[in-house]
Amino acid sequence: LRDFLLVYNRMTELCFRHCVCNLNYRLLTGREESCLDSCAARLVRANHRLMGAYVGLVPAMLQRRAAEYGAPAGPSGLPASSEPAPGPAQP
Repeated sequence: LRDFLLVYNRMTELCFRHCVCNLNYRLLTGREESCLDSCAARLVRANHRLMGAYVGLVPAMLQRRAAEYGAPAGPSGLPASSEPAPGPAQP
C-alpha cells in the first residue's frame, strides 16, 4: 500500500507541475484538464507495462536465487526450509 501511495503521489506531482501553469483560478482550464488526463494515462500505461515485465521476471529471479543457494525451490519460489513454519503446533 505504501509503494502504491508513493507512486500515486509522484505521478500526481509530476503531472501537476507539467500541466498546471496558472494558480490564480479555482478551476482547471480545459487545456490543463486535458493535459492532466493524458499525462496520468501515459504514466498509468507505463506503470502497467513495468509491472507486467516485473511479474514475468520474478519467477526466473527466484529460481536463479534458489539455485545460487543450492536449495530446492519451494512452492512459492523461495528456497525450501527444513524448519517448520512458525505458528501454533499441529496436534
